[in-house]
Amino acid sequence: MTVRWIVRTLSELCVTTGTLIVLFVCYLLFWTGVRADSAMDQEIGRLQERWSAGAPATGAARPGPATAPAPPGRPRPYGNGAAFAVMYLPRFGAEWSKPVLEGTGTGVLRRGLGHYAVTARLGEVGNFSVAGHRRTYGDPFKDFPRLRPGDAVVVSDGTTWFTYRIDRRPYRTLPDDIGVIDPVPRASGYRGPGRYLTLTTCDPEWGHSHRLITWAHLDATRPVAEGRPPALSG
Repeated sequence: MTVRWIVRTLSELCVTTGTLIVLFVCYLLFWTGVRADSAMDQEIGRLQERWSAGAPATGAARPGPATAPAPPGRPRPYGNGAAFAVMYLPRFGAEWSKPVLEGTGTGVLRRGLGHYAVTARLGEVGNFSVAGHRRTYGDPFKDFPRLRPGDAVVVSDGTTWFTYRIDRRPYRTLPDDIGVIDPVPRASGYRGPGRYLTLTTCDPEWGHSHRLITWAHLDATRPVAEGRPPALSG
């Protein structure tokens, strides 16, 4: 009788544990995605409302000489966790668009892509660096390995379209390799100052032991008033 009770109890525990695991996986795969997609849509909606109301874009650098240095000692223009731009990646589909927020904390990356606060502003000389989840919380960079040289990365601050062009396939490195977001990023192949973009995400797809990196250079700018850039018009 005692043996039967032990076996039955263990069986019930296994079933309960299995159910909890399945529910947790469903939460990771489905519910976090639903909440993140909703949060990102809200962030983009608020940005578009602000832009439609004529509120000035904060923080994006105006186009200028490719090697002109940024003014020294300038305060950070974005509030931590605040959305300030929208990114479009045609390689990921015509409907792919994500808000870009200041900071890369856990809470920020649940609402969109995160700008490394220590890096250059959008369009500025230096390295405008952005991180995003590969999986969970909307899977924004799920298709990161598909990026190829020549792909467009378009970012808008509400007044200007900034079109960057990717220069190499994704590069795999360790999480502590912070040189990849330097003003002239390590291993990028760039030899001097320029207006660069770095995108980072986790690798492997369901892990975080490494990072995938890709780099791009600013290829063109276009006032929003003139319509969408060619990279988004195809």
